[in-house]
Amino acid sequence: MKRQRSTVKDGLKNKVESFVLTHFKWFWDLIQTSPYLKRRINKFLVNSAIAKTKTRPYPLSTMAPYTSWDSLTDRTYTGRHLPPVQMDGGALPPVEDVLKLFEPRPNQIKLSAKSTLLFSYFAQWFTDGFLRTDPTDPLKNTSNHEVDLSPLYGLNKNTTKSLRAPQGGKLKSQIINGQEYPPYYFSAGVVKPEFQDLPIKVPEGIDLAKKDKLFAMGKETGNVQIGYVMLNTLFLREHNRICEGLAETYQNWDNERLFQTARNVLIVLLIKIVVEEYINHIAPYHFKFCVDPSAFTNEKWYRQNWMTVEFNLLYRWHSLVPNQIRLDSQEISMQETLWNTELVTQRGLGPWFEDASLQPAGEIGLFNTPFFLLETDRTSIQLGRKAQLASYNDYREMCKFPRVTDFDQITGNEEVQAELKRLYGHVDKIEFYVGLFAEDTRQNAAVASLIGRLVGIDAFSQALTNPLLAENVFTEETFSPIGFKIIQATQNLSDILHRNIPSTDQPFKVSLTQ
Repeated sequence: MKRQRSTVKDGLKNKVESFVLTHFKWFWDLIQTSPYLKRRINKFLVNSAIAKTKTRPYPLSTMAPYTSWDSLTDRTYTGRHLPPVQMDGGALPPVEDVLKLFEPRPNQIKLSAKSTLLFSYFAQWFTDGFLRTDPTDPLKNTSNHEVDLSPLYGLNKNTTKSLRAPQGGKLKSQIINGQEYPPYYFSAGVVKPEFQDLPIKVPEGIDLAKKDKLFAMGKETGNVQIGYVMLNTLFLREHNRICEGLAETYQNWDNERLFQTARNVLIVLLIKIVVEEYINHIAPYHFKFCVDPSAFTNEKWYRQNWMTVEFNLLYRWHSLVPNQIRLDSQEISMQETLWNTELVTQRGLGPWFEDASLQPAGEIGLFNTPFFLLETDRTSIQLGRKAQLASYNDYREMCKFPRVTDFDQITGNEEVQAELKRLYGHVDKIEFYVGLFAEDTRQNAAVASLIGRLVGIDAFSQALTNPLLAENVFTEETFSPIGFKIIQATQNLSDILHRNIPSTDQPFKVSLTQ
């Protein structure tokens, strides 16, 4: 049964801030008609979001429970917000019992009231570029710690080199049904010699017909689901389109300069979409954040990026994934879309983006993870324990929320309350990972309060410190006048899609929000 969550431990300052930002739409609309006021308010709110906790550099990483030169510089270990906490071995419930909190109830799949399936696709594709747990040691990572479009370009120069065309600055591609796609990775079940250096993962026992249709992409699991294929294909087309415009104007530029300039432009386009479309979708506010590179270079949080273990775990939004998706008027299981690139090539990008924009994602929370993704929740629980993360209440306190004292202050769902009480006994013992997803989603938001606050802290401070946004780098010289104009003119994913598909009388719907 679902009742209203008790808000007595939300904190007066937090309540006032939320109320002001989610009411008075007329006032916020008026503010945003003035570029000067919009920039000033944008700077204030971004700084306020990041200042909800201490800023980088953090004194600890997952290397050790104390600070050393290595722990401050070796980014193969993951950062952390709070020190490790020694837990009594018998104090935490068994992992299998906790995992049942994530299992969906029969015929009770909960759908988001705000987010579309496209939001689910974009969130996973985008964050998998920098939240990369090392498969040999969960306390380490394989990330570049930057928003660098590694799902498209790869993590290193060897991968990038394998994906690049020999001229024009372009990425390798092929034409299927009159539209551009990445090249195939296999030929007759054998990896093509030109792609031997790519780290593509392929499931055992995959049908040969499907196997030969898998694409050569920068990310190991780039073929695993439709969202990856859609977004990688779209950004490949945009890279090559930018190259064509640059080559036509700057005819003396060589292959290398064309590639690097197009890459610069595309990475900034992604950051712009992340802030101005993706984060604005997540937040319930009437004010809409914008990318303003010159505003933040003197802030104390303007430091080298380092992804944290908490940021990694809070983004385990497996419950966003529904069991069924609609194609035209037919429903198919989500599992039928795995490792199945022909679904995209047969229909083209436009219909796929529209279908994903017209159906809801799952609701982020407990009792809502599809069965085929439950194993990832298991490993997430185990990672939190291996990293000896502090409790859910400790992270609330870190983020300037009062500590909760009763289960009804976390959620109004009485079944969740009862299960949390049965497993943990006291709210102070609830684990970080469980507490994140036990909270009720805020009204008109995509996520619950603590997730939203941590996203604000880490997402803003990591996206806006990208080297391409630095005051001496974010210039026409870096992007070229043509590239700079593309950045200024691009507002959302819909803009990028519609200039990279055959023209249509009616534009396709492209939206993260229902």
